[in-house]
Amino acid sequence: MNSGEGNQQRLFAVRGAAQAQSNETEAILAATTELMRELIERNRLEPEAMVSCLFTTTEDLDAEFPAVAARHLGLDSVPLLCCREIPVPGSMPRVIRVMLHFYAPLDHVPAHAYVGEAQKLRADLRAAQ
Repeated sequence: MNSGEGNQQRLFAVRGAAQAQSNETEAILAATTELMRELIERNRLEPEAMVSCLFTTTEDLDAEFPAVAARHLGLDSVPLLCCREIPVPGSMPRVIRVMLHFYAPLDHVPAHAYVGEAQKLRADLRAAQ
């Protein structure tokens, strides 16, 4: 997507996670909405720049697809996919993870978003939160 000398862009990916309060539709949608809003805001994203978005959930979340929240935020033209996270013993429960691919200017600095209790998953990024 390199168009013109001053408008060069490249493909980026950002990650993030949030923990749902419970395995209920409203809780999954609320956690996903908070996560996606944070990623969109931190990276100044518009749906037109987004290429794809992959969600995973821990095996204890099955009341709703996280992609439903993304659709409610206006990501109607972005391909979305929901998958199951590997059930590692002792891992944090009720976690929704996302990897979002998008185009941005070459000098963009990707900003990941781990919200709420999910910040514990990436303590190395806490300073950037």
